[in-house]
Amino acid sequence: MSLTEKETIAAEGTERIIALQAAQDVERIEAPVTWKAYLMCAFAAFGGIFFGYDSGYINGVLGSQIFIQAVEGADATSMSDSNQSLIVSMLSLGTFIGAIIAGDVADWIGRKWTVILGCFIYMVGVVIQMITDGGASLGLITSGRAIAGLGVGFESAIVILYMSEICPRKVRGALVAGYQFCITIGLLLASVVVYATRDRTDTGAYRIPIAIQFPWALILGGGLLLLPDSPRYFVKKGRVAKAAEALSRVRGQPKDSEYIQAELAEIVANEEYERALVPSTTWAGSWMNCFRGSLWKSNSNLRKTILGTSLQMMQQWTGVNFIFYYSTPFLQSTGAIEDEFLTSLIFTLVNVLSTPLSFWTVERFGRRTILIIGAFGMLVCQFIVAIVGVTVGFNHTHPDPSSDDPNARMANNISAVNAQIAFIAIFIFFFASTWGPGAWIVIGEIFPLPIRSRGVALSTASNWLWNTIIALITPYMVGTNRGNMRSSVFFVWGGLCTCAFVYSYFLVPETKGLSLEQVDRMMEETSPRTSAKWKPHTTFAGERAHDGVLEHKVENNGAADSAA
Repeated sequence: MSLTEKETIAAEGTERIIALQAAQDVERIEAPVTWKAYLMCAFAAFGGIFFGYDSGYINGVLGSQIFIQAVEGADATSMSDSNQSLIVSMLSLGTFIGAIIAGDVADWIGRKWTVILGCFIYMVGVVIQMITDGGASLGLITSGRAIAGLGVGFESAIVILYMSEICPRKVRGALVAGYQFCITIGLLLASVVVYATRDRTDTGAYRIPIAIQFPWALILGGGLLLLPDSPRYFVKKGRVAKAAEALSRVRGQPKDSEYIQAELAEIVANEEYERALVPSTTWAGSWMNCFRGSLWKSNSNLRKTILGTSLQMMQQWTGVNFIFYYSTPFLQSTGAIEDEFLTSLIFTLVNVLSTPLSFWTVERFGRRTILIIGAFGMLVCQFIVAIVGVTVGFNHTHPDPSSDDPNARMANNISAVNAQIAFIAIFIFFFASTWGPGAWIVIGEIFPLPIRSRGVALSTASNWLWNTIIALITPYMVGTNRGNMRSSVFFVWGGLCTCAFVYSYFLVPETKGLSLEQVDRMMEETSPRTSAKWKPHTTFAGERAHDGVLEHKVENNGAADSAA
């Protein structure tokens, strides 16, 4: 055998060994999860409370007679459709703008500092809302909600990004689902506070619910001061030593641990690989990177951006925020419910109690599976509510002879109305345990590091854009002087849930159990419908180790970071 042949065989043998080692490293790339690390990752989910509270308190406040008079005038008995639409939608509009800006801010000052800045902006908006009292009340409440929304936009986009980047892959889905759980707690707290203050005859009926928003921002902003920033943010900035320190804290392992070194090496290698594909460019060019690639290639940046933004659009299309924003005035308009505030509180309680189920299902069955099942369950419930409503339920009422109010109504068929209420609650169960957390989890996992902050920001902005649109048009759809759709509006939501069902089956990939770096490889090598069967077979670090590029990069960046 010639020398050349021997060298060739030796080289091939070395490559096989490297490949085997890389494959073996795939499953031990992350450290075991300690309770300290687990709680540290979970704390960021607290941001969902003021997201949920700020979204939820307005539902009850819009039904407060004191607030109606402050906005519409002393003689007013109801809120006009246009003012109701404006007040609700301004939060979503501010949040849309905040989410777009947050991507750049997060790459500039870091993930945690962007959330802290968002908390400060949010508190300013709360103060402005509290000033509301006669005269210029409409301007104050709308501008205050817009500014608070700007802060919520920072928080809602970047908390998901931050949690996805620091959470261990084996429990990442459950931890990010905790963010949605905190949103539901915020909604519940808002309902409880509004219910407790509804009979007040002074401005406390709406000022107390507004003021209670303040502590949530203080807790989140103050707590984040004690936590490290994202290791992947430091790698993106070329500060590998700081990344190792941050990773050590969130994994609860020493910096020189083999777990920390292996995971850091994979993050660095993947960042280097992706940077070669998506090189640094101008500010406008970096935004355009989100839209590069073929529409027909599942791993292109364009496809990922469309997936993230459309997933959040679908979440809003389910119609769940119609329930949480407008259930009180809507149920009042039907005349079919004796205590609309209590019914809205029950809906919110179902939302809270159902969400923790996703902590288990999202890791047991996967993201894709629960989105498909959830969409099917929601569409069935929506169509049942619509059909019962237009035949014998909400849409059929008569004057209430026991009331002194000539406008008071009562249902012709109480059993049918109760059935509608039950299926609305079941719809909320399906949403809270599937699409509520599932959409947030997936958008935090699908983007490569060079465009991750902007991709998550665009996806979150899509959520709030459609939230704004739905908040604007819904009063006109169900208002008694406008569309007056009543129960027929559930045909709309049922049709859109059907779209979400088809969309989930054909376009949503399975990302369960994969590191963020492995998700990118999975989307390159398989289709959404077969993604659940894909298994990681190598690592970026293993692939690049044989040429010494990774080792050289880590050493150089570490030295430069230390010098800095």
